[in-house]
Amino acid sequence: MRINNNLSLNYSHNHSCPVTEDVLWLYYELSPEEVAARDRYTARLYDQYEEVIGKAMAAMAPAELSFDQGLAGFAVNRRRSRPGCRGFGGQVDQDVPVLAVSVPGAVKAMAFGYSCHTTALSGRTISGDYAGFAQLELEKIFPGAVAMFVQNCGGDANPLPRIMGSNDDPSIQLTEMYGKILAESVRQVMRGKMLPLTGPITAVMGETELFFKTGPTLEQLQQRLPQESGMKKRETEHLINEYQTKGELRDRVPYPIQVWRFGNQLTFIALTGETVVDYSLRFKGTYGWDTTWVAGYNNDLLSYVPSLRVLKEGSYEGATGIYEYGHRATYTETVEDQIATKVAELVSKVSQPK
Repeated sequence: MRINNNLSLNYSHNHSCPVTEDVLWLYYELSPEEVAARDRYTARLYDQYEEVIGKAMAAMAPAELSFDQGLAGFAVNRRRSRPGCRGFGGQVDQDVPVLAVSVPGAVKAMAFGYSCHTTALSGRTISGDYAGFAQLELEKIFPGAVAMFVQNCGGDANPLPRIMGSNDDPSIQLTEMYGKILAESVRQVMRGKMLPLTGPITAVMGETELFFKTGPTLEQLQQRLPQESGMKKRETEHLINEYQTKGELRDRVPYPIQVWRFGNQLTFIALTGETVVDYSLRFKGTYGWDTTWVAGYNNDLLSYVPSLRVLKEGSYEGATGIYEYGHRATYTETVEDQIATKVAELVSKVSQPK
């Protein structure tokens, strides 16, 4: 599916959903039957994308947009929860941005965001996790309305506490509670006096590049392969195959960014990949805490995207998590500046004089 300025596909990234063909393909060791089932599901999913987008375009009608933000407190910087990492930065973004769509006398839809992994659950039960419970709760509160969740920059945040590796009753109860907390935050925003969004909607899209540090040689990969198993082995085999088919390991990846501007009232910045919270805090601090919405997890699950701080701290989001995406090494220290420079360029294109 081709993405353009006016369309952004945002994914909630939970651990209780079906696997797709083109995401984290190194993560799972699947049987031929499982591969066939995965591919059938992926094809159907793309068909459903086209179906729902087509229906939405056919049903377009005049409506009023409004915006405001609430707060919800269960997102915690998960890097501090690991052994030996208590001293890491505890940055978190607990804002709940809400975009309401209404017609006279009725709420038609709402999009709401949060900067936190939707991973209170983990197992074989298919679930929308806390975001799905929030959607269900909001659609009860506002009958006839559609509630849509937008994953923000939650690459280094988890809903905590949680029960790891479990979809038992206590874990589901905890997840449902987080969903109700998030829904209540949205409800309070919707019941308050939201800011009307007026004027044109302007959308732009651009691309920068993120660079990798020097990776292992083919000989080094071949030497370590016999000692590896599981996902580590699949990662190494993938890099060896890249050497053998392309002659080298790629040293960079394209990084698309979208910016939408709603009149002079709201700037929506859509980043790619599992972006950490620093990006949300940085761009809201630059472009307006009350008038900027920063979403990660758009259009492509490229990798974890660390800030310079997280890159220097290392650990999973800053270092080791890059390999499960098939990349040769961690990003260089230009990663945050590359993204920030392109965001500034795009924001300047959509900004209008008051």
